[in-house]
Amino acid sequence: MQLIINGLVIGSIIALTAIGLSMIYKTLNFVNFAHGDFVAFAAYIAFFVNTSLGVHLAPAFLISILATILLGVFMEKVVWLPMRRKNATRTTLIIISIGLALVLRNILIFVWGGGTKNYNIPVRQGFSFFGATITPNQILVIITAFLLMFLLHYLLSRTKIGKAMRALSDNIDLARISGIDVDKVVLWTWVIGLGLAATGGVLYGLVTAIRPSMGWYLLLPMFAAIILGGIGNPYGTIAGGMIIGLSQELSTAVLPTEYKFAVSFVVMTAVLLVKPEGIFGGAK
Repeated sequence: MQLIINGLVIGSIIALTAIGLSMIYKTLNFVNFAHGDFVAFAAYIAFFVNTSLGVHLAPAFLISILATILLGVFMEKVVWLPMRRKNATRTTLIIISIGLALVLRNILIFVWGGGTKNYNIPVRQGFSFFGATITPNQILVIITAFLLMFLLHYLLSRTKIGKAMRALSDNIDLARISGIDVDKVVLWTWVIGLGLAATGGVLYGLVTAIRPSMGWYLLLPMFAAIILGGIGNPYGTIAGGMIIGLSQELSTAVLPTEYKFAVSFVVMTAVLLVKPEGIFGGAK
């Protein structure tokens, strides 16, 4: 039961961050390898505001999300949009994103060092749950993740911008000639995708520790969740994230913890051998 709780917590974080990565990939047709480092960036901004400025973690949380979104919008305006207008290849965009990831990570190391950090929050006693212990922070992670997933479902299925994002992911040229403001929708995709990434980063720092490489170690499970659930399918990504999180934590019952990342990829490969398109297929 303890491993299941831990798996649900980590799976919720993987799902949140992977949804943003999946949305950006499906809309812009390139893999943003800097996504994990945006996750780490958000955690460090929340840490700075919380510990150095003495702000409560709740407003620090919101400030970090805003800072991450602003950084993402800035990169869209000065890097990604000009590159798209020059018809840059996907390979070029991937290389740029890898470079951006390295720059972000090294900035974090330069400013805060390579050691682990923690938020300035009180330690609270956990609750007993069927022989296991679940902490208030873990409960907060699960509730926040599922609430945001529900809001994302509402946005994609009921709002005008959500429907435009889905149209753009299906066919960007058709969306453009249909009168959709493509640049505006792309901007909203970055805002929502990086907002989810930032949320996942702060929540991850809440239940583990903050370190410069945290985003990189989350990036691999994110990819696994996206592929497992069906590339471009946000609902499949949620299911994939939960499966990856649970498989990683449950594997520690019989294997050393350093093998849990490998286990998640074994699970992904086993599922894809049976259903190559992923559990839920492609984009919906």
